Order: sequence, then C-alpha cells, then structure tokens
Amino acid sequence: MKVLKFGGTSVGSAARIKALLDIVDPSERQIVVLSAVSGTTNALVEIAQAFADREKSKALELIQAHKDKYEQLIKELFSTEEGFKKGKDLIDYHFNLIAEFGNHDVFTPAEEKIILAQGELLSTTLWHFYLTEINIPSILLPALDFMKIDEDNEPIVEYITDKLTPLLEQHADNRLFITQGYICRNSFGEIDNLRRGGSDYTASLIGAALRAEEVQIWTDIDGMHNNDPRVVSGTKPIAHLSFDEAAELAYFGAKILHPQSVFPAQKYNIPVRLLNTMDPKAPGTLISKDGGEKGTIRAIAAKDGITAINIHSSRMLLAYGFLRRIFEIFERYKTPVDMITTSEVAVSMSIDDTSHLLEIVKEIELFGKVNVDEGQTIICIVGDFRANTHGYAARVLDAVKHLPLRMISYGGSDYNISILLDTKYKTEALRSLHNRLF
Repeated sequence: MKVLKFGGTSVGSAARIKALLDIVDPSERQIVVLSAVSGTTNALVEIAQAFADREKSKALELIQAHKDKYEQLIKELFSTEEGFKKGKDLIDYHFNLIAEFGNHDVFTPAEEKIILAQGELLSTTLWHFYLTEINIPSILLPALDFMKIDEDNEPIVEYITDKLTPLLEQHADNRLFITQGYICRNSFGEIDNLRRGGSDYTASLIGAALRAEEVQIWTDIDGMHNNDPRVVSGTKPIAHLSFDEAAELAYFGAKILHPQSVFPAQKYNIPVRLLNTMDPKAPGTLISKDGGEKGTIRAIAAKDGITAINIHSSRMLLAYGFLRRIFEIFERYKTPVDMITTSEVAVSMSIDDTSHLLEIVKEIELFGKVNVDEGQTIICIVGDFRANTHGYAARVLDAVKHLPLRMISYGGSDYNISILLDTKYKTEALRSLHNRLF
C-alpha cells in the first residue's frame, strides 16, 4: 500500500480537486491524505482569533466571507443537483458549527483547535462526495478515529497501527481510502493537531504505522531544491537524499517538507518521494536510507526568526554541571535549542521559539552576563562532512568570509555545517554559497 499526501495548493480549487485523479489511480490500494483547501487554515486562524478577542461580529463576517468561497467551489466541483446539495449541506454544517462558538461566554484553546480542524474535514469529504458523483468507490477514514498524540504532543505510532489496521480490514475489498492530514486527538481525547504543515507528518506516520511501500508528498514544487529558488537563480531539484540529509534540510528551512515527517519513515525505512502536482511526470526527490551521491555538498537551506543568546560567565571555567543547569532552564520552558557553541567562559545558543524569552533570560542572568540578538537567520549547508572528507568546511567559510557571522556549528553532525548571521545578510549569503559550492 502507498500513502499519498496532497497539500493545500493541490486541492486549492475545484479544477485541482478534480485533477487529483490524474495522479491517484483508483485501482491501486492506497491512502490519500489531504490538507485543507489553500487559504482555509489561515482563515480559520483569523476567525478563532476574532472569537478570542470577543469580536463576534468580525468573526461572523469572516465566516460568511469564507463560506462564500466554498459555495463557489462546490458550484464548480459538482455537476449534478444531488452532488451540489450534498456539498451545500456539508458546508452549512461546518460553518454553522464554527459560528456557534460565538455564543460561548469563554473561547478556549480547545475550541480553537476544533475550528482549525474543519478545513481538513471539509476538503476530504468534498473529494469523497465528488468521487461518489462520478462513480469511483472510496472510503472516508476519519483521522480522529486513529491519529493520536500523547501528553508530550508526540504521536503514538503503535496506537495508529492498532486503530487503523482494523478499519482497513473492514473494507478489504476497497482500494481507495481518504483521510485528513494535520488533525488528531490528544491524550485527553480532545481534538488537536500536529501543528502547521502537519499533513506531511500524518502521511509519514500512517506510512510507518502500516509499513507502507512508499509515502508520496505532492506539492507545487519539483522536489527539494539545492537552494531557495525564491531568492537564488539556477537552483536544481535533488534526485536523491538520505533520511538524515532530508531531516537537516527540513528542520533548517526547506519549506517543502514538515521537519518531523522524516523520522517515522526513517525509523521503519519507508521511502518518501517529494513530487509536483502541477508536473506529475517530474522525477522529484526520493528520500531513503541510502541517499544519493556520497562525498558532495547537497543543498543549502535557511531558517529565519532566530534569536541568539550569549552567556558570559567566569563560573564556567573548569566547572562541571554548568551547561546542565543552563539547559534545564530551557527544558522547564519547553524551548528547543537549534545551535550551540562554547568556549571556556561563554556559551552561545539559538532558539526560534521566543514565547518564554523574558523568563529564560531572567533565570540565565543568575549565572552571568546575557546578551540577546534577535532577527537572526540560520543557514544550513547539508552534505558529506564526515571526518575523512577534506576542504568542504573551508569552502563554506570562504564563501561567506565577507559577511559578519554570529555563530558557526561544525562537527555535531556528519551532514551539516550551520552558520548564524543577521537576517539582512541572508540573501547575500545564500547566493554567495550557491556560487561557491555549486
């Protein structure tokens, strides 16, 4: 069985929803994971924020505006009166459900997550209704029946396997299954989600849970490129990456893939293909255990919105346990650290979640002098940087020798050199690295 995931742009219009059948073969046994129609999640976030701000009239206006878009979509999607009626009833149900939250005295985070779940519930059911209208059998599998995260917001692969396998066995004669990306239940059984971009994660988790033949991630780009095509000319798609290389690129800014989606597939050795919905014949990128060419630099990615924290303290000198106490502060505030460099009396680290920055800095100041630099960018160069390779690190640093670097991280991974610099130098750094390395 294969798992195929289609992103928001791939289901962004009636024409694109219909065109899924140019890729999906109904005669082949597969699970299709759909994101919400493009623009929907952003609209739902805006609606939820209006409810949270007690701006009910604004929320209702936003609901009506977005509902109008869906009503236009179903006019173009369905060709029969029965199909259109089913689509209209579905839209009415979901948008009335959302509007009901305006009658609550208090709007809670749990209610926000219910609102955010409606996009995927709409897109999957609309496609299921469309397939029914054109007499193509399909089974709609509610993700809320099998996708679950634990108290640490980590998906439970064994639970997914235990719940999903019987659902598929109940429909052993069927070939095409449809389910929602992104949404899940938490450890309390409440509706929750896998965070933005989580549909990739859903597909990888399903692939891992079922030991699928392959996971395919369909977007609007020809696979993962060797640099950011939005700011660098002459980029090329990468034919083959290892799981480790893909994970580094996804985490450090390659938008085509959810950062965590590599790990479930890697654990169970499920190949992942990144393919282009707009050009299905393009080869895209294959991610697998072996990866592609060895002994080369493969790609460059950038991650914005980084904050650097430097701690200078003479108490570090020859002291054991110092770093542990520092990292316990980040652990208490559940704030991951991206990069870290140390000297005898100082340590620098970078974070991308600043929601608890003030509290973290206040506690760290008990250990020494603290400097904070916001508006930073991590640039990650991925390739073969094992100890027996020569010259690659020098080439990387030579390419950016004219730019002021805040941090350099080398040696922590066989696949990655990372540099941190002010975001205003990002474009120049990406272009200079591209010209020097490729």
